[in-house]
Amino acid sequence: MSEEAANDVGLWKFENCPNLTDAHAGCNIYASMNIDRLHQLLKGIFKDHTWEWMVDFLKDIYGAEKALELIDERFFALPRFSDIRQFGDKLTRVKQWTGSEYKDMLKVWLAALAPLLKGHPNHLKFLKSVTDFILIAGYHSHTETTLRYLQDALHGISRNIHLFLPYRHNQSICKIPKIHSLYHYIECIKEMGSADNSDTEVSEAAHKNLIKDGYRESNKVDYIPQMLR
Repeated sequence: MSEEAANDVGLWKFENCPNLTDAHAGCNIYASMNIDRLHQLLKGIFKDHTWEWMVDFLKDIYGAEKALELIDERFFALPRFSDIRQFGDKLTRVKQWTGSEYKDMLKVWLAALAPLLKGHPNHLKFLKSVTDFILIAGYHSHTETTLRYLQDALHGISRNIHLFLPYRHNQSICKIPKIHSLYHYIECIKEMGSADNSDTEVSEAAHKNLIKDGYRESNKVDYIPQMLR
């Protein structure tokens, strides 16, 4: 990419910038990044990939507009119950979700979408494997048994992910970092503890108090010094 093209898309070229790990013998740069349940699993695997693939698959079955209507109807029809979010009748029209909303969708999407996937059991099995992996990865502590459950869920994902290759622009799941990260979760949990030790959800939640509230209390003009006071 040229320097002009990089500037056009908001990227900048850093010249003469040495790799910080070069001076540290034995440093493994690949081990410096730990797992992140919020961005890798909830936003990445769940929302950006599996959800989008599933919506595209249902569009192929029912047609574009009909599929969106059916999805909205299924989520709207969920009965009221403690700790179950009511999504309204325009779920597919929402452009941006928060981490807590991802988790609320994850609780119910199997029940909501299962009737629409009648006759496609392997697609439903893939959704179940994804759900199992994300939920188990969120445990606050683990045993060999829970890690075995996590491995079983990963096997389920691997067995059926090929069903969604037609919905990838390059017909391949290669070069998807968040998919690749799944294969390191068990190793990272064994070495560094449960995923909530490195989950960015806590720091994201702090945005409300540290950033958003401060901005609201400013006069919106030259607001950064006001927020820092």
